[in-house]
Amino acid sequence: MKDKGLIFNIQKFSIHDGPGIRSVVFFKGCPLKCFWCANPESQLKKPEEMWDNSLKRPTTVGKYMSVEEIMEEVLKDVMFYEESGGGVTLSGGEVLYQVDFAIELLKALQLRGIHTCVETTGVCNPKKFQEFIKHVDMIYMDYKHYDSQAHLRGTGGRNEIVKQNIQYAINHHQNVVIRIPIIPSFNDSLEDAQHFADDFHEMGISKIELLPFHQYGENKYKFLNRDYVLKDIPQLHTEDLNEHKKIMEKNGIACLVR
Repeated sequence: MKDKGLIFNIQKFSIHDGPGIRSVVFFKGCPLKCFWCANPESQLKKPEEMWDNSLKRPTTVGKYMSVEEIMEEVLKDVMFYEESGGGVTLSGGEVLYQVDFAIELLKALQLRGIHTCVETTGVCNPKKFQEFIKHVDMIYMDYKHYDSQAHLRGTGGRNEIVKQNIQYAINHHQNVVIRIPIIPSFNDSLEDAQHFADDFHEMGISKIELLPFHQYGENKYKFLNRDYVLKDIPQLHTEDLNEHKKIMEKNGIACLVR
């Protein structure tokens, strides 16, 4: 829909998606289809029905909103941003899947002096990505796998553009955090950790975050009538990644486990 973005949630009072208290605007639609995705309702770039267990009926996930409509909603909490050093985070799905609309929203936020943050897979035309990050104060970027074929098997897309955009962000932006979601049977071995560390050295990345696999989104697959291949896999905890963290630090990479 022209001049509108497809949004599936605006989450208030978030403290885990950037500094301070934040509102998180979740964009619907993603070019990847990661088999562990915790927000499967975010993948399709169209509104869809999903069972709402609290209402005991199906509801529509995804609504077209203008920049003005989103701004009206997030500005209700501007005093909390100011007092906490917070702001607005764009997430998804994949925000870069609607990159032109996202840029217009970021410009509007910046005009109001609101700190902007994004969480992204980095899958985007490089020229558009370079324009996009000019309007972002802080960037969280996923690096899901160092091997392009494994990345393709696990996400449905290769990693060459991801690496190119991460490299550009590292070279041209002062506040970039690289995150690895650690997924059983995909990228969780200590050998994988060393391969990641080698790539980070090559790319000039000196700090990262590890995100242990969790099962927070498991019920969503049932509510969407979709199969979930990891439903019987135990989730990971911070202590499960201690050895991965040591490998990173041994290679001179500051590592935080979330």
